[in-house]
Amino acid sequence: MSGFGRYLAAALAARFASEGMGMAVVLLALERTGSAAYGAFVLTAWLAPHVLAAPLAGAAAARTGRPRLFHAGALAGFALAMAALAVLLGRAPAPLVLAVAVLGGSCGPMVTGGLSSLVTGLVPAGAGRERAYGWDASTYNAAAVTAPAAVSLFAALGTAAPAMACLALSGALASALAATLPYEDPRAGRPAPSLRAGLGAGLAALWRVRELRAVTSATTLAFVGIGSLTTTSVLLAAGLGSPGAGGVLMTAFAVGALAGSLTLGRMTALAPGRLVRWALAGTGAALAAAAFTPSLAATAALFAVAGVCDGPLLTATLRIRSECAPDAVRTQVFTLGAGLKLTAASAGAALVGLAAGAPAWALLTGIASLQLAGALLFALASARTPVAAAAATGPSGGSATAPSGRRSPAGP
Repeated sequence: MSGFGRYLAAALAARFASEGMGMAVVLLALERTGSAAYGAFVLTAWLAPHVLAAPLAGAAAARTGRPRLFHAGALAGFALAMAALAVLLGRAPAPLVLAVAVLGGSCGPMVTGGLSSLVTGLVPAGAGRERAYGWDASTYNAAAVTAPAAVSLFAALGTAAPAMACLALSGALASALAATLPYEDPRAGRPAPSLRAGLGAGLAALWRVRELRAVTSATTLAFVGIGSLTTTSVLLAAGLGSPGAGGVLMTAFAVGALAGSLTLGRMTALAPGRLVRWALAGTGAALAAAAFTPSLAATAALFAVAGVCDGPLLTATLRIRSECAPDAVRTQVFTLGAGLKLTAASAGAALVGLAAGAPAWALLTGIASLQLAGALLFALASARTPVAAAAATGPSGGSATAPSGRRSPAGP
């Protein structure tokens, strides 16, 4: 198996474990304590460190002289925390359980952006790398489809503890596969920055590089809505007379996203910036239409269309990060971007919990509006000002380029 093939296997295994955690923790807590709320608190402890750990993880990855040990070790810590929660949850004191969840969640940024940052070193620049990011994005969608289903199956056949053990084994497999990948020394050819400088450099790049600022702000805004989609789908299905069909809507969205990432996401001829705009706009339009459909079947079909539109978004985002992130802070940019999106999704989940008494169609319309607002924000943030454009094109009228010297991925 090629290095990139092993990478895809590792990424799929790690993200399968990550995607299954939410359902597994809640089911196990409900089974052992009778309280789903306890599971929600554990899940919050698992998710909360992501945005805080992201800059630290990225800076540490840039400084380490043993990247293989760092990446494999982070994935091993992720898996070990899952295994510990399978044993401790509902049996050990709550502070210990929450502490384990925080430690495991602190490894989370390496499962998302940390892994994706490795693609640059595995695939040469060009169309091949752009297709590689399409495959990388598809691992998220494939995990989103399969992991909740697998957890539910394990729980239906017995208890939720084997489901947690399965997720831990998947994380351990990811660690073992990551240990076999070829790595470049991130410090090669340049002095390693201090930890304090490294922590600030990633944030500075996200703000100063126009393309990175545009895609990060737009997707973070959009993910406030995506984070509330699961709860809203349950409420929407109940309003359509099928209280248990919320999972059907989310499965339709996830399957559509997988199809979109494997098809539209691999269209390397399309500038990633243009793909971001159309993906956000298409997702918003489909969800807005779904808010007013009279039947579950029609709603599920529109959720699938929204997923197809959403699927290429991650591919385009990864391409922009890869093309525009300075080499010295590439891992920080990937981990920070992923951490901000996950935190936005968590905030969205909390907000919809507070607004759960509102009509489901109104909640879904709000989610759709956030996607459309994200598309508009990206268009405004990625547009050059007249002065900057004039300075960039010069008297010869040449086309503007990104800071790296490549054509701006924002596209025309």
